[in-house]
Amino acid sequence: MLPLLSTLIFLPLLGGLITFFSGVNARKTALAVALVELALSLWVLLAHFVPTAGMQLVEDYWWVESLGISYKIGLDGISMALVLLTTVLVPLIILSAFGRDVKSPSLYFGLILLMQSALIGVFASLDGFLFYLFWELALIPIYLICLNWGGENRTRITLKFFIYTLFGSLLMLVAFIWMRAQTANQSFDIDQFYALKLSSDAQSWIFWALFLAFAIKMPVFPFHSWQPDTYTDAPTQGTMLLSGIMLKMGIYGVIRWMLPVLPIGVDTWGLLAASLAVAGIVYASLIAWVQKDFKRLIAYSSIAHVGMIAAAVFTLSTQGLLGSVVQMLSHGVNVVGLFLVADILLHRTGTRDLGQLGGIRSVAPAFATTFIIILLGAVALPLTNGFIGEFMLLSGIFRYNITLASLAGLSVIFGAVYMLRAYRIIMLGEQQSSSATFADLVWNEKAVLYTLVVLIFLFGVYPDPLIRLVGPSVEHLQEVITNAGAATLR
Repeated sequence: MLPLLSTLIFLPLLGGLITFFSGVNARKTALAVALVELALSLWVLLAHFVPTAGMQLVEDYWWVESLGISYKIGLDGISMALVLLTTVLVPLIILSAFGRDVKSPSLYFGLILLMQSALIGVFASLDGFLFYLFWELALIPIYLICLNWGGENRTRITLKFFIYTLFGSLLMLVAFIWMRAQTANQSFDIDQFYALKLSSDAQSWIFWALFLAFAIKMPVFPFHSWQPDTYTDAPTQGTMLLSGIMLKMGIYGVIRWMLPVLPIGVDTWGLLAASLAVAGIVYASLIAWVQKDFKRLIAYSSIAHVGMIAAAVFTLSTQGLLGSVVQMLSHGVNVVGLFLVADILLHRTGTRDLGQLGGIRSVAPAFATTFIIILLGAVALPLTNGFIGEFMLLSGIFRYNITLASLAGLSVIFGAVYMLRAYRIIMLGEQQSSSATFADLVWNEKAVLYTLVVLIFLFGVYPDPLIRLVGPSVEHLQEVITNAGAATLR
């Protein structure tokens, strides 16, 4: 019998290699592989995964024993949720490209599947070096996608994105190598990292090395400057991958590889890190307010949402951590929908400039309806998926620091204002010449947007299955952090 988790990781890799040689059938091949991967992940969840605290489906083999590197993978509720996010969104991302003219489709869709393989590897890795390897492998496909299919400024912008993320990755590798040297058996095993009793000084410098690596990926202010340009210039499917899934790698890295390993470092520097995240919320919200390009507006809105998640992570509260995981999933669903909306606007009208759009609701009612539902999910209206996560986030931040919570709460209001204002201009404003012949949704756009709408309402009305999946792992993580902190102080 094939090991389930390894199959889940490497099936998209095999599918990507097949897609490279699929020619005109590349879209269909990639979609078929992504749907099989989705079915496999659901089977793993329903038939082989029990929502308890511990790691499951663990595979542990020596890879390079002399260097302490093992092939160790496994899933708990947190990583299972992010694997599901990946396997749900990737087929939707591929489907969104149907009907679009894409040069070299076999390479384009093959790279998307390769990235899916690396992303699942990141969320499943329980060895530091293996985590780093998948982390770097995820960078290569998205770099090539942005470089080859991006806008006119793609070379400069993609190089900036690559340098930023590579710098962060090197800091992470240095920190992992140093921590390996401190373990009892010279191993990168995550359990060995958790067992470390590092001095407060050591925890401080490792905290900043890892924080910079993860903050660049999220991104958190002031390490965000690559994101708006990259999101705006990248092809739509690349932007969906970056915003919907890839940025979650940074948040997940903090949860899995920072908090339990560096409890004293987090206690010492967590407030500063949370303050930077909240500063990013305020900054991004104000910048989004004045954006004319709708796609760029979404990019800054994403910075604000991720800042809220990052701030809640450093509260170390149950509500903050649980809300962070829930909101990662909600944000992934909502932001993919918003970027598809931006792509539809550009495809139909030739522009994303708010000043050149207006009156689309009267000629495209289905598009207008799905757009407003996704937007309301993004602004966390009650009974949508964004509400429960944002409520828990703000609750966790409030208990941690009331000033930070107040600033974050104000930015939630700002977000609702600029997003609803954009909708009013695009859909309800005076009809422009560019939108007079605007065609309503076609079959693949309906399939993607209607699926996202169902997810928005499903987890908005009934979030309990998601909370039961993630909750035990969050509680266990808190116990690990508490015990690690107590052991270090003894």
